[in-house]
Amino acid sequence: MVQLIKPILAIGSTSFSLTGPGIDPGTDPTTKLETVISNTIAVLTIVAVIFFVLQIIFAGYAFISSRGDEKKLEIAKDRLTNNVLGLFIVVVAVGLGALIAKLVGIPNILDLNQTFTKMGL
Repeated sequence: MVQLIKPILAIGSTSFSLTGPGIDPGTDPTTKLETVISNTIAVLTIVAVIFFVLQIIFAGYAFISSRGDEKKLEIAKDRLTNNVLGLFIVVVAVGLGALIAKLVGIPNILDLNQTFTKMGL
C-alpha cells in the first residue's frame, strides 16, 4: 500500500495545490471576515429598506381601497404606522451604529484589521 502512495505523492508534488472552501492561508482572515460581515450588513439593510418601502406602498393601497370601512381603515392605518416605524428604526440603527463608531474612534466599524490593531491584538 505504501509503495502505491509514494509514486502518487511524488508525481507533480511540486505543482500540486489543494483548493477548496474555507479561508485561503495566504490571506489575512480578518479581511475575509470583515468582507463577509460588511456585505451581510449591507445586503440586510438594503433588503429591509426595500421591504418596508413596499409594505408602506401596500398599506397605502389598503388605506385607499378601504372605501370608508372603519375596520379596514383601522387595519390600514396600523400597517402604515408600523411600516413607517420599522423603516425609521432601520435608518436610525445604521446611523447610530456609524455615530457610535465615530465617537469611539473607529472610522469604519467594519474595518476589523484596524480595530484589532488599536486593541493591540
